[in-house]
Amino acid sequence: MGLSKSIDKFEALQEGTPKKKSAFVSLSNDKTDEQIKKVDTDSLKNAVSIKDKNFGNPLDSIKRKKIVNPIAEEANDSISILANNKIKKNQFNKIKQYLQFQKEHPEINLNDALDSLQKEKTFFNRFVYNRAKVINSLIDETETQEQFISQLLSYGSASLFVFLPFFTLFLKLFYIRRKYTYIDHLVFVFHTQTIFFILLSVYFLIALFGATPQLWLFISLFLIYLLMAMHKFYKQDYLKTLIKFLMLNFVYLIMGTIGVLLVGLISFVIY
Repeated sequence: MGLSKSIDKFEALQEGTPKKKSAFVSLSNDKTDEQIKKVDTDSLKNAVSIKDKNFGNPLDSIKRKKIVNPIAEEANDSISILANNKIKKNQFNKIKQYLQFQKEHPEINLNDALDSLQKEKTFFNRFVYNRAKVINSLIDETETQEQFISQLLSYGSASLFVFLPFFTLFLKLFYIRRKYTYIDHLVFVFHTQTIFFILLSVYFLIALFGATPQLWLFISLFLIYLLMAMHKFYKQDYLKTLIKFLMLNFVYLIMGTIGVLLVGLISFVIY
């Protein structure tokens, strides 16, 4: 259902939102994209002109080649960096402009908004303006925040099963000398994750009845169980198990952080 809605939204951005009525807002003080591009082009031309004037004196061809080329390359690099900085600054200003305009005119049609901002009706501009609307909603509306968190948790639960095979791969590498197949490690991972979800369910059930359970307590219980399960399943002494336990959790923490960022980004893009 959520995926179908996301596809419909992207199709609307691709084709453009049909206009119901004109709501054009004049922004006389804003520069158009063409004007910005012209300013950037003029700035680059002036920089190149200054560079050429600095080397107008006649020199011997060999000496001129040795002296001019390194400086010319340095000047070109400086111009390239200047151009990239201008592009990044323009993109940041565009997003900031979208956020401010959408907040001031929340009911305006998407196409009318781009017309008012004097932007082309490309998919990218439609998408960025639409995300600006989402950002403003997440900041100002509690209902939108709850819906987004609910969607984030939904995608997070599904993505966990995608990452489990990668977790299992690292577990196999840490116990590469033990005579266990990949499937054996995978069964162990599924078993421990089941315990994790049971503890998490108990936490939410307690919270549902009005109590305020401590999340760190449930996480600590799971970590203690995981350490004991690794010791019992792989049949190694507690010192080796503890070292591998700490190393594995460090790897899982990095992978989990990357996973959370990816899920958060995907949730934001398709919300």
